[in-house]
Amino acid sequence: DEKLVTLEEYVSRMPEDQKEIYYASGESIAKIAKLPQTEKVKDKGYEILYLTDEVDEFALQILMSYQEKKFKSISQGNLDLDSEDEKEERTKIETENKGLLEAIKDQLKDKVKDVRISSRLKSHPVCLVADEGLSMEMEKVLNNLPEGPGMKAEKILEINSDHPIFEALKKVQTDNPEDLGEYSELLYDQALLIEGFNIEDPLAFSTKLCNLMIKANK
Repeated sequence: DEKLVTLEEYVSRMPEDQKEIYYASGESIAKIAKLPQTEKVKDKGYEILYLTDEVDEFALQILMSYQEKKFKSISQGNLDLDSEDEKEERTKIETENKGLLEAIKDQLKDKVKDVRISSRLKSHPVCLVADEGLSMEMEKVLNNLPEGPGMKAEKILEINSDHPIFEALKKVQTDNPEDLGEYSELLYDQALLIEGFNIEDPLAFSTKLCNLMIKANK
């Protein structure tokens, strides 16, 4: 409802099949609402706590749970929202496209811990999530301190296999594998921007985008 809510109210409204309290962190309600990671959770009919103060996520990390319901970030780890059939289909797609996913990971080098097929996206092409441990929002907060420790969340690039971009990536790997690096870096930078991070080289991002637009019109 985009208004203040108590944890007691949240839990009282949880559907019977919901096991965890879902939350998302960001600068504002408007920005959090647009996060790609919210799609599958909302589709299930589950509410999401919007955390807009820097202290919020640290507080939930300390609390860990409320009324035996664990707190779960929609942008971290495995949400485990899929049915058994959906899990089997995703595993099949990952197995069939293992080479592509590994090639994208190799192109991104140490920028991501892994590249995988997403279980949380519906309409968006890609998103970044953090592995268990330090979240991306916590990384931002800690590194914005006067003596920021330079800590980094372990990032995972998730790709929507139902989005046309996935077929485009498969085609590039087959027909023009030399272009896969540019596609991979563009998707990664796009995901960074969505999460509110600065991209390392805006000029390179612009150049890659223009190059691909030119190639597409040849």
